[in-house]
Amino acid sequence: MKHAPVLIANRGEIATRVARTCRALGFPVVGIYSEVDQFAEHLRYCDQSYCVGPASPKESYLNVERVIEVARKSGAKYVHPGYGFLSERPHFVEACEKAGLIFVGPSAESMRLMGDKIQARATVDRLKVPRVPGSAGAVKNAEEAKHFAREIGYPILLKATAGGGGKGMRRVDSEVEMISAFEGASREALGAFGDGSMYVEKLILEPHHVEIQVFGDGKGDAIHLGERECSIQRRHQKVWEESPAPILEKFQKTREAMYEAAVRVAKSVKYASAGTFEFIVDGQGNFYFLEMNTRLQVEHPVTEWVTGVDLVEWQLLLAAGKFALPKTPERRGNAIEVRLYAEDPHNFLPAPGPLGAIQMPQGAFVRADSAFTDAGEVSLHYDPMIAKISVWGGTREQAIDRLRVALDETRVQPPRRADGTAQGSLRTNLSFLKRLVRNGTVRGGNTTTDLIARHPELTQNSSVTSNPSAADSLTWEAAVGVCLAQFLRDSSPQDRSTKNDSSHGVRFASPWVLTARREGVRE
Repeated sequence: MKHAPVLIANRGEIATRVARTCRALGFPVVGIYSEVDQFAEHLRYCDQSYCVGPASPKESYLNVERVIEVARKSGAKYVHPGYGFLSERPHFVEACEKAGLIFVGPSAESMRLMGDKIQARATVDRLKVPRVPGSAGAVKNAEEAKHFAREIGYPILLKATAGGGGKGMRRVDSEVEMISAFEGASREALGAFGDGSMYVEKLILEPHHVEIQVFGDGKGDAIHLGERECSIQRRHQKVWEESPAPILEKFQKTREAMYEAAVRVAKSVKYASAGTFEFIVDGQGNFYFLEMNTRLQVEHPVTEWVTGVDLVEWQLLLAAGKFALPKTPERRGNAIEVRLYAEDPHNFLPAPGPLGAIQMPQGAFVRADSAFTDAGEVSLHYDPMIAKISVWGGTREQAIDRLRVALDETRVQPPRRADGTAQGSLRTNLSFLKRLVRNGTVRGGNTTTDLIARHPELTQNSSVTSNPSAADSLTWEAAVGVCLAQFLRDSSPQDRSTKNDSSHGVRFASPWVLTARREGVRE
C-alpha cells in the first residue's frame, strides 16, 4: 500500500530503524542531515534527503523552522521524531500541526501533561499513583533545594525538569555539596535542553529501575505491552535493558499494580502512540513513579522481541488513521538489549572518532540496530552510541548466553595506519559489556542501579576471557577490504536509485573520501 511521505526528524540508528519500517509499509522516506552528517548511514534508506544546517544540533536537528521547511518542500505529510532532539517538544508538535503536518506521536497537550516532569508529578498525584518524595515543582535555587532536602533527608537527587538521558542530574549526600551540585546540574541541563530548572527528589537506595511500555489511541483507550528492567546504568544512563524484569518475578502483585497505574494515567490524558512510564521498585516490592517518556524509547526492541509487535508500525498506522488498538499482546520468552558506545570503558566519558571497520553480530534471535555498517565516524557533536545489540531467548539464561556470543562476535576498529597502528581517538565500551554479561550478579538477576559502583572489576583494564575467532582483531588489510567493498557497492549503478533534492541532496562517497576529509585533504 502506498502512503504519503514521512519525514524522519532525526539521525543515526533510530532514523535507520524508522526508515526500514516506513519502507516496509509503503511510506516514502524523507531524511534530514547536518553538514557533518552528509555521508551518514541513515541517508541510504531515504528517498529524499535534505541538509538542515551546521553540526550544532540547535542549528540543524533542533531547528524547527528548517525542519518544517524541508517537510513542506519534500511533500511529506508525516513527521516521525524518533527519540531525543525534537521528540518531546510540544512546540514542535504544534508547529507541525500549524504547517498541516501529522506528528507521529502524542498530542502537545499530552506531552505537556506527562512529558514535563513537574506537571507529570501533579498528574499522578491527582490519580493517586505513588511517586518518589520530593519538591512539588521546580526549586528557585540551591538554598530552596536545601530546604526540601532537609525535609525528606539525604541523599537526594537534583534533576532537570526537562529532557532525560541522565543529563542535568546530580546525587547530593550532604548540604555542603548542594551549591556546586545545583550549579553544575543546572548548567548541564541548560546546555542540553535550553532549560536549567531543577527539582529535588529523594534518592531511593539500591533501587530497581522498571518501566512500563504503553500504547494509546488518543481517544481515551490504552494498553500496556509489559515491562522492561533498566537497572544497570552508568552516569544515570541505561546500559542493559531486559524483559521481563527480574525483580518483578517475585512481586507479581507489584507488576500488576504498575500495569494498572500506567494504563490508567495514559487513558486519563488520552495518550496517543508509544510511551513509557518509569518507576523505581525497592527490595520490598514497593513502587514509585519517576516520570513518563512521551516518545519511543531507545530500548523498544526489547518489547518488540517479547511481544512480536513492531512499535514503529503501530505509530505510523495510528498516525495514518489505519490502526485499531488491540488487546494487550501475549508476551513470550526473555529479551535483553545492551548499548554499544564510543566511550572510555573505565570512566564512561565519550571517546568519539573515525571508524575503520565494524562487524555486528548475526544469527538466530540476534538483532543489531546500528548507525554504521562500515567505515564512518562517531561524531563528537551527538550522542556517541554506535549500536544497540539485542537478543531473545526462551529463558533468561538462554538470552544471556546468546548475548555473550553476540558480544564476542562484535568488532569495532578505528582506522589503521600503514604500520598497523590505530588512528584517531575512538574507544568503545565493548570490553565492559563483555564483562557485564559474564558477571555473576547480573546473571543472578539482582541488578540494582548501583551495580556498577558495587563491582569495580567491571571497569578494570584486565582482558575478558572468551573464545575469539581469528577475526578478533581486524587487521589493516581487513579494514582495507571493508573500504574497497564499500567503494564498489557505492559505485554500482543499481545503488543510485535514491532520489535527492538537487540543492540539498546527499552524495555518497567512498570511505577513502571520508578519510581524506578527516585528514584535511580537499576533494
